[in-house]
Amino acid sequence: MIPATFTYRRAESVDQAIELVAEHGDEAKLLAGGHSLLPLMKLRLAVPEVLVDIGRIRDLSYVRDGGDHIAIGALTRHAELERSELLSRELPLLAYSAGQVGDPQVRHRGTIGGSLAHGDPASDLPAVVLALDATLVARGPNGTREFPVSEFFQGLWETALEPDELLTEIRIPKPAASGWSFQKFTKRAIDWAIVGVAVQGDAVALINMGATPLRATAVEQALAAGTPVPEAARLAAEGTEAPGDLNAGPAYREHLTRVLVRRALEEARTR
Repeated sequence: MIPATFTYRRAESVDQAIELVAEHGDEAKLLAGGHSLLPLMKLRLAVPEVLVDIGRIRDLSYVRDGGDHIAIGALTRHAELERSELLSRELPLLAYSAGQVGDPQVRHRGTIGGSLAHGDPASDLPAVVLALDATLVARGPNGTREFPVSEFFQGLWETALEPDELLTEIRIPKPAASGWSFQKFTKRAIDWAIVGVAVQGDAVALINMGATPLRATAVEQALAAGTPVPEAARLAAEGTEAPGDLNAGPAYREHLTRVLVRRALEEARTR
């Protein structure tokens, strides 16, 4: 399908982007890599009157060592995350999972900030940053705000960002536990995950098991109590609301989640 007519504006800085969004209000949408927003526009699920292109703001593309954390600019592309030596050393879960997003075209255009701000529970990276206990930084007309990732995703395609705010940075603490794993089940590599799991130490996050990315809290509590991995993994679907669609029903997703959580935990313990 063809998107509805819109006005295109290109921002050269964060301040200009914020000004343009404030000028046009709810009628404006931010465009980074476009791989989250443009499909919705083609389906007329999103009909912005103004697109503010922030893709050329190079100040928001970086991966830096912040001492006790890694700072990542919101416009850092998936391919850059995958190739980062710093991430491969300090946050291999993020580097690896970024390399599993979509196909090469998506990875070379899509950005981590766009993926997170879109808030799709079927996306890979929202669950990954949830397992990594990230802090998200946004700027708007009233200054800078920080969100713990556990409070950022609020519903299907809904986040804590205000309409006039721009996600600028993701801060991820260096993990105390080195073990990690990323597992997902798809029909084709380029498809959204039917179900996915991100594990860092004993932190377990789930993909496509509810209206938001979820922590598998029942599994985490069981592991903290000393429960063996196979028994803990059986609790993976507790507290979830698995969707049903043409790809899989809720019961099948719950089964896959238990299988993938066990695999992920077992793999994490070998690293």
